[in-house]
Amino acid sequence: MNNGFILDEAALEKLNRFTRTPVTAEEVYTFPVVLCDNETDRDGERFSVAALEKLSQLFVGRTGIFDHDPRGENQTARIFDCEVREDPERITSCGEPYTFLYAKAYMMRTESNRDLIREIEGGIKKEVSVSCSVGRRICSICGSDRSENPCGHIKGRHYEGRLCCDILEEPGDAYEWSFVAVPAQTGAGVTKRFSEQPSGSGEAELRKSLAEADRISGKACDLLRREIISLSFMTRPIMAVETVKALTERLSFDELASLRDKLRAQALALPEEDTGLFAAPAPQESNHSFKC
Repeated sequence: MNNGFILDEAALEKLNRFTRTPVTAEEVYTFPVVLCDNETDRDGERFSVAALEKLSQLFVGRTGIFDHDPRGENQTARIFDCEVREDPERITSCGEPYTFLYAKAYMMRTESNRDLIREIEGGIKKEVSVSCSVGRRICSICGSDRSENPCGHIKGRHYEGRLCCDILEEPGDAYEWSFVAVPAQTGAGVTKRFSEQPSGSGEAELRKSLAEADRISGKACDLLRREIISLSFMTRPIMAVETVKALTERLSFDELASLRDKLRAQALALPEEDTGLFAAPAPQESNHSFKC
C-alpha cells in the first residue's frame, strides 16, 4: 500500500524513537500530513513563518486523535518527523510565499484500524486540525499584540487595501492534531485550532481560558469608554459625562471602536481654536453625531 513517501532506513530510525521495541516498515502504515500554514484561515488568523519553524519542533512525537477529544482510545497515529516547506510559486493573500508544516505520521497495522487506513488512502479521512498554544496574536495592520493592547482593527476588514488578520507568533507548546470534518485553512486542506493558555486540559482549564478572555475583553472595552468620554469634550455638541457613560455601556467592543473612530475624526476636523476643553459649545440641533 502506498505510504505517500519512502520509509527508508533514516526515516525508520526516526520512527523507532517512539516505539518500545523496534518495528519494521512492513508493520507500520505511514502517511504525510499538512498540519498548518501561513495562509489566512476562516478565523482571520495565520501563523508566521517563524511560528511554523518552532511548531516543526514541537509537533514531533505528538499524537493524532479525532475531533480534539483527548480520551486515550481516540489515539490513532503519531508524528515522527516534521519540517517547514515552501511553495515559491504560490503566494498567500498577504503576499508571502506559501509556507506550510509538513509532517510524517505512523500507525501500527492492525485489524482494528484497517478501515481507517483505507479511508485515509481513499481521501475520506483527510482534513486535520492542530491544537497548540501561542504567546502573541499580532494585528497585521498596526502590529499591536491583541492580548495586551487591543487596537480595534477588525479581522476580515480591509484598511487602505490591506486585509486585517491576526498573526500567530511564539508557539509555546503543541498538544495534539486531530482528524476533523470541516477545514478552516482551506488552502492547505487542513484545519487549525489553538489555545493561548499553557498546557493542560479539562473543564478547569476551559473555565480559566474563558475567564481570561472575558477579563481582556472587559479591560479593552473600559479603555475605549474612557477615550470616548475624553473625546466627547472635544466635539460638538458636548454631551454630559453620564449621558456618554449610559450610551457606551450598551455597546459591544466593535461598536465602541467605531464610535471612538468617528469621534476622533470629528475632533480632528474642528478648527484648532475650537477644540479646547472649555470652549463655548456651538448651537445644538440634535445628537446624531453620537449615534453609531
